[in-house]
Amino acid sequence: MRTLIAQPLTAAAFAPFGGVVAWPGGAGRAINEGSSRRADLDCALQLDAHGGRPLLAIYRAAARAFPFAAATLERHRHGTQTFIPLGSARFVILVAAAGATPQPDRLMAFLSDGRQGVSLAPGTWHHGLLAVDAADFAVIERAAPVEDCDLAPLAPPVWVALA
Repeated sequence: MRTLIAQPLTAAAFAPFGGVVAWPGGAGRAINEGSSRRADLDCALQLDAHGGRPLLAIYRAAARAFPFAAATLERHRHGTQTFIPLGSARFVILVAAAGATPQPDRLMAFLSDGRQGVSLAPGTWHHGLLAVDAADFAVIERAAPVEDCDLAPLAPPVWVALA
């Protein structure tokens, strides 16, 4: 079985799969009479295709043991899916480019530092939430009358490890 080492999550490395949700650097702009700073992110949420609507959920994730054998990927063709750790929980994002089927030789694994979330572009193949630290995650996704979740097996499974 192939082993992937999760690399640090950066906006540039993750760009083919979506966007990183994190303070972008710089001071942002003052709001709320100067008591807060605001930075608008370049993560285009796509949630309204085919009668969809935005849904905000909280996922309570147990910590996974690493190395982890990933045997299945999923994708959501009609909308983005965004994961934001509540607190400072690290998690691994295992992804493959959008396409008819995931290409196992093109899988990539990223490790969030716990202050970063991700917004997956529509169609991006990914593993379900792989929490390094047990935590709650805010998840913004598309809700619609017809479920939008395709599953694909990874044969053989791929091991995901931390550096």
